[in-house]
Amino acid sequence: MAQGLAIAAACSCIVAGCLFVADGQAQAQTQTAPQSPPAQVTPTPAPAGSTQAAPLSPMQEKALKPKDTFKECANCPEMMVVPPGSFTMGSPTSEPGYSADESPQHKVTIARQFAVGRFEVTFDEWDACAADGGCNGYKPSDEGWGRGRRPVINVSWDDAKAYVAWLSKKTGKSYRLLTGAEYEYATRAGTQTAYPWGNAIGTNNANCHACGSQWDARQTAPVGSFAPNGFGLYDMVGNVEEWMEDCWHALYIGAPADGSAWIEGGDCSSRIVRAGSWFFAPAFLRSAKRYWFTTDYRLNYLGFRVARTLAP
Repeated sequence: MAQGLAIAAACSCIVAGCLFVADGQAQAQTQTAPQSPPAQVTPTPAPAGSTQAAPLSPMQEKALKPKDTFKECANCPEMMVVPPGSFTMGSPTSEPGYSADESPQHKVTIARQFAVGRFEVTFDEWDACAADGGCNGYKPSDEGWGRGRRPVINVSWDDAKAYVAWLSKKTGKSYRLLTGAEYEYATRAGTQTAYPWGNAIGTNNANCHACGSQWDARQTAPVGSFAPNGFGLYDMVGNVEEWMEDCWHALYIGAPADGSAWIEGGDCSSRIVRAGSWFFAPAFLRSAKRYWFTTDYRLNYLGFRVARTLAP
């Protein structure tokens, strides 16, 4: 029943037309005439990060600075350090695409630096988990688009939690999902505009239903195919929706001001997703946009990235 309600609620008419979810698969309908596909764009590979592939020592962890990167096993996600800071969470009613669940706007302060996956979790990383006896041995479909450095899809919140549990056990460190506040803070990277790069969607800034990329409304893009945001993080909007730790709340009334996961008083059978996807209209890629699905939902535009608590 809950899954049926989620399907019904997923029909939203914003900017590019109506977006429908049916029978676990994504289908798109627009109100505009078909356009010629954009010219093919060769993705620019993300620059190499840290070559370390072992759990950080306490001294190494304490020495980390914003934008430092690290990997704690050969097939672990590459992590990037995000600085502490404050921001205004949510969107003003004047922002095109605004939804009531993005209000009231409120100040959130992230008191300590933390680490965020530089990219969305990839099929390579997921498959390494399953091969190592984790992730319940689940091998999600790639829809024929390819595995490797594409973001893992067809994973539920329950699946994502199984992955972070495996990662924490393997490294002995505190890996987890992002909170909604951490996600928005890391996505905005000091901006208060609709998108991390400004107030217009622009061209080839991300992968969505009308973003001007070669993957638009067709499939996922390899991670790192677009420019990073101000914190050096890739694909924080577009490509795949990302699972958050938070339970669903219809408004921000009573939301934590410290960036922690918002659990109390929410519907915890449903969890927050952020970022929009290759299938959704540009308005869904706004930094403030949020939605929800039940914890067992698997779709070909649902993925995640990981976070890591760092020693003070």
